[in-house]
Amino acid sequence: MRACWTLAKRIMSAQRLLSSKAMGKLPAIQHLHPIVRDFTVELGQSQPCFSLQTRNVQILFQPKDFRVLLLDMVRRARKRIFLSSLYIGSSEKYLKTRCVLNPTLHVHLHLDYNRSTRPGPASTASLLSPLVKLYPDRVHAHLFKSPKLKGVAAKTMPRRFDEGWGTWHAKIYGVDEEVLITGANLSETYFTDRQDRYLHFESPSLSEYCFSFLQTMKPYCFELKAGEPYLLSWPTPSLHPEHIEKVAGKALRALQMQQTQSSLANFEKGPPNDNDVLIFPIIQAGQFGIREEEQSLNLLFKHLDIHAKSNGGNPLVDLTSGYFGLYGPYQGFIQQSQADCRVLCASPSANGFLGSSGISGRIPEGYTLLEQRFWRGVQRFHREWREGHGVQLHEWKKDGWTYHAKGLWVSPSHDSTGEGEAPVLTLFGSTNLNSRSANLDTELAFIMVVPSSEDKGVHGLREQLGGEVRGLRKHAIPWRGQERNVRLGTKALVGLVEGML
Repeated sequence: MRACWTLAKRIMSAQRLLSSKAMGKLPAIQHLHPIVRDFTVELGQSQPCFSLQTRNVQILFQPKDFRVLLLDMVRRARKRIFLSSLYIGSSEKYLKTRCVLNPTLHVHLHLDYNRSTRPGPASTASLLSPLVKLYPDRVHAHLFKSPKLKGVAAKTMPRRFDEGWGTWHAKIYGVDEEVLITGANLSETYFTDRQDRYLHFESPSLSEYCFSFLQTMKPYCFELKAGEPYLLSWPTPSLHPEHIEKVAGKALRALQMQQTQSSLANFEKGPPNDNDVLIFPIIQAGQFGIREEEQSLNLLFKHLDIHAKSNGGNPLVDLTSGYFGLYGPYQGFIQQSQADCRVLCASPSANGFLGSSGISGRIPEGYTLLEQRFWRGVQRFHREWREGHGVQLHEWKKDGWTYHAKGLWVSPSHDSTGEGEAPVLTLFGSTNLNSRSANLDTELAFIMVVPSSEDKGVHGLREQLGGEVRGLRKHAIPWRGQERNVRLGTKALVGLVEGML
């Protein structure tokens, strides 16, 4: 058996080498900016890749636009709607309307178990149960329960606290051959006054990949059934729901391997156009031993440093997270990189937990502590922003709003204020780039690489990415966390639950 596996690895290694040479010669690769070209070639050996024309990519900037587009997508759905979120607020009425008007439409919902079954009549499971009852053959609701919490602890842990051991966090909203990728959930505040990112794609292949990702996890999720108020059924009797790590991890790795091989084969048959955008899905599911996001970011910063050392000049990385408990290795990338970096976190007043009752009310203060630790690391490596270089930390603040955006952008060059060329790469999706996302939650993110040609569509898309950064930074103010007092009790709390923030 070991000999067979060794032979298989050698064959795959040889295939990757041949594919690397083939991919490096693709016109779409040759038109990438040198700062991301080698990174893209290497990333394509381990991750699926989809090529899209720029006209099939749309970036939105406001929650109200997110709502309008999402409802339009639902209205024009012909065969299927698939929605993946932490939970659903009151959006089920729109799904009911579509099921009534289209008798062949199937609705697939993938949500978090603990978040969707919080006690009370307004829980997601309670809201969806009547819809499942009306259309049991066409509405398929699946609730993922993290296996991290097990045994007696799983039975005795108070509700809401059980969400601290990991959630289903992927945010994918698709219909037919289009998909909307965001970090936003489906509730009213995300449609009105909680800022996030929203990227829409018209692509049969990308849409099918996202649907396949959800279907891959279906055997490891509870099925929602109609009941009073609802029933839950486990679909895999031979497998205990608290012991899915090995089989679920194996299934996700098989998905990525098959999709990667398929995309490489497709590129060799019919390479993408010079001005196509390349999109790479990356899964981070620490509880299953899958760390593609971590590996991809390590690879990205490695190549940024190589380029900076060999060509001079510093690229600019803009990074943001509404929950800035930045994962340790990512802190190291920023603090020790040759790339300049502007970081945008949420001010305490824009933190989604502001005003929460009980222990949750201390969470904004806890993030201040984590930000202070991050900044001390920046100072330790003498990376404070000076004359347009180093690391800059700002916080997002807008009266009456909360901040939920996350991701990063890479720009080839910039001036002393941080302004410069429009981005050529962005990472987007559900990940908060923190320890929780890395180790506990199940995340799906994407890296999009845009050519640096003078094509009108390419130029327009890069300007949209630049507009995204400027729009978020419009509400940025210098970080004032060093002036804030963090109570001893909060420090003790963070010491206990830091990895869950």
